[in-house]
Amino acid sequence: MYPSTHGHPKYAGAMNIQPTQPYPSNISYTSATHGTPSTRWSTGLGHCCDDPANCLITCFCPCVTFGQIAEIVNKGAVSCAASGAVYVLLGFTGLSCLYSCWYRSRLRGQYDLEEAPCADCLVHFCCETCSLCQEYRELRNRGFDMGIDDEGWHANMDRQGRGIMVAPVVGGMSR
Repeated sequence: MYPSTHGHPKYAGAMNIQPTQPYPSNISYTSATHGTPSTRWSTGLGHCCDDPANCLITCFCPCVTFGQIAEIVNKGAVSCAASGAVYVLLGFTGLSCLYSCWYRSRLRGQYDLEEAPCADCLVHFCCETCSLCQEYRELRNRGFDMGIDDEGWHANMDRQGRGIMVAPVVGGMSR
C-alpha cells in the first residue's frame, strides 16, 4: 500500500534515532490529581537512620522536629517554639498527626513532591516519627540548615543572602 522507507538512503539517518533518556530520572509521571509531574522525595520514608541524631530527637521529642519543619514551611511567620507548643497541646487530644499532616501537604505543595508512599494523613497517622524525619531530611537536603536554633527561617535567608549555603546531602557516609 505505502512504499517502504526501509533501506532507502533518503531516510537512513532518521531511522537510527534512539532517545537516550526519555524522561528525567527525578520526576514521577504518576500524579493523578493535577496531571502534572511531581518530584520524588530526596530520601525514603524508612531512611530515618540516615540522620541518627534527628531520629533520636524525633522519637523522644517530635515537637522539636515538627517545630523546625513548620517554621521553614511557614517561611518564618510562626516560630519553631510556637509550632512545637501547638503540636504538644494537640498531642494531648491525639490530633497532632492531623496537624503535622497538614504541614506535610504544604511542604509537598511548595516543592511539588509526590504524595508517596500513600496519602499524607495516612503516612502521619501510621508513621508519625518516620514522616517527620523524612520532611526534616528533605528540607536539609534542599539546603536549609535545620540546626539553627533562633530565628531558623530568617537565619537561613540571611545565610542564603550572603551566599552561604549548606551543601545538599547526596548520600550517606561510608568508610
